[in-house]
Amino acid sequence: QVQLVESGGGLVQAGGSLRLSCAASGRTFSRYSMGWFRQAPGKEREFVASISWRTGSTYYADSVKGRFTISRDSVKNTVYLQMNSLKPEDTAVYYCAADRNIVVPTTTRYDYWGQGTQVTVSS
Repeated sequence: QVQLVESGGGLVQAGGSLRLSCAASGRTFSRYSMGWFRQAPGKEREFVASISWRTGSTYYADSVKGRFTISRDSVKNTVYLQMNSLKPEDTAVYYCAADRNIVVPTTTRYDYWGQGTQVTVSS
């Protein structure tokens, strides 16, 4: 069982930066692939970024590539999402997710999800 708690959301002006954190419980955190997703009002939840526990490979949605960076600290059991050059269209609730055996990390088929943190980017 893994519990995930996101933090770091807030209100920021366009062009600004935020760093989201996702703290995970569980001693085998290092063996979970992690993903960040977001959901804007009236829209489906969409993939943002992921990091594989096996290879360390990272994947990004085209819309955030070059602006967002996912990373993990296995000592602190935490995964981060550094978001730079934020745009109003980045406004959404951001969720982290964990799975030991995710095959396609861009899908929502993760076993564990956090409660989400709101990110609002003003123009």
